[in-house]
Amino acid sequence: MYRIVKKRSLNPTVTEMHIEAPLVANKALPGQFIILRVDEDGERIPLTVAGCDKAAGTVKIIFQVVGATTEKLNHKNEGESIKDFVGPLGTPTHLDGLRKVCVVGGGVGCAIALPIAEKLHEMGCEVTAIVGFRNKDLVILQEEFAACSDRLFTVTDDGSFGEQGNVCLPLDRMLEAGETFDEVIAIGPLVMMKFVALATKPYGIKTVVSMNPIMIDGTGMCGGCRLTVGGQTKFACVDGPDFDGHLVDFDEAMSRSRAYAAFERHAHDDTCRLFQKEVE
Repeated sequence: MYRIVKKRSLNPTVTEMHIEAPLVANKALPGQFIILRVDEDGERIPLTVAGCDKAAGTVKIIFQVVGATTEKLNHKNEGESIKDFVGPLGTPTHLDGLRKVCVVGGGVGCAIALPIAEKLHEMGCEVTAIVGFRNKDLVILQEEFAACSDRLFTVTDDGSFGEQGNVCLPLDRMLEAGETFDEVIAIGPLVMMKFVALATKPYGIKTVVSMNPIMIDGTGMCGGCRLTVGGQTKFACVDGPDFDGHLVDFDEAMSRSRAYAAFERHAHDDTCRLFQKEVE
């Protein structure tokens, strides 16, 4: 069992937890993920490592409540435990040799982008961060990004916080002005990563995206997390989750990501009703 050491709400739908898992904390690097089960009968879900405290032996995860399992996880409190916490899995983000990077995060994807930005800052890299949200109520991790970025641009769809627009707005502005980067790293919704990759492609700037498709075992055996990258089949759990954004077939990935949407909504609603009955 893995104890929840700390829990806090980042916005109405996003929660941060620190899980006591010293073996994972000692090995995990930015870009890797874990797979957890909340209880004995729970499903396995992947969550990207949002940070580690090796001294305390804890791993930080940040998740959005969207399905039955994240709903169950969100009902756990400090001092309680979850059944399984396996990792680190996947290939760490390659950061060696980078001197000037633009890190782009969208929504809860900012939780994955932050440890990468922090590591780059620690390495002495010049970090430009662009983070985007639907509105001010969903903004997260502003202070943390400000602390590790040489420049920070925040955009919201409705303009209620920062600049109105999407993440491509400040990115396009910089690229059109002749600014270059060793690499752009984009993490967030598939459609966001697709358009970031389209924005950088004409300039020949390497663009890395973090893919989080349907995943079951996390070891490359089930094939559930398959993607088409450069015309070849890849598996996000072992070949990724990072891939060349200019080679990813985003349209296929978006189509596959919607395959179980109705089932997920139904399972989430059933779980919510169960918790309501327990309260009553």
